[in-house]
Amino acid sequence: MNIVLGVTGSIAAYKAADITSSLTKRGHNIDVILTENGSKIITPITLQTLSKNKVYMDMFEEITPKEVKHISLAEKADIVLIAPATANIIGKIAGGIADDFLSTVVMAAAPHTPVYIAPAMNTNMYENPIVQDNIDRLKRFGYHFIEPKESMLACGVLGKGALADVDDIVRIIEGSIK
Repeated sequence: MNIVLGVTGSIAAYKAADITSSLTKRGHNIDVILTENGSKIITPITLQTLSKNKVYMDMFEEITPKEVKHISLAEKADIVLIAPATANIIGKIAGGIADDFLSTVVMAAAPHTPVYIAPAMNTNMYENPIVQDNIDRLKRFGYHFIEPKESMLACGVLGKGALADVDDIVRIIEGSIK
């Protein structure tokens, strides 16, 4: 399975290494798109080493002049997974904004390719009515959500908003295409 993994600027971005490693070990091809904010938490070289593929960040980097990379990645993907997904990327997608590599790939992939979103953020952010409205909107358009769990969050608060367990994410992704 060809999986595009989007990694955003949540503190849970470090768990993208485990997601990448686990899916790669199970024989899947992982193309990672790392947002600028995500790269402040986890480095491209970590994800490149684990995926054995180039990590994409810059939409305007000329990789192969004969192809438009955000379109070719979207067409190649069997599934798109955003883990962790911040309120920012959820809002962008819900609003139809495609202003970076990840959001353009998602816009080019959906609705033909399943998109799974695993939110990870502070409880207050996750429960914000605007974020919940964006999630509901995306669900109506056929996007799939992997619910965050309740846990002690990075801010020191116990609440819902922690990234789902890596094993659960991998199980859901592998079970989605049969």
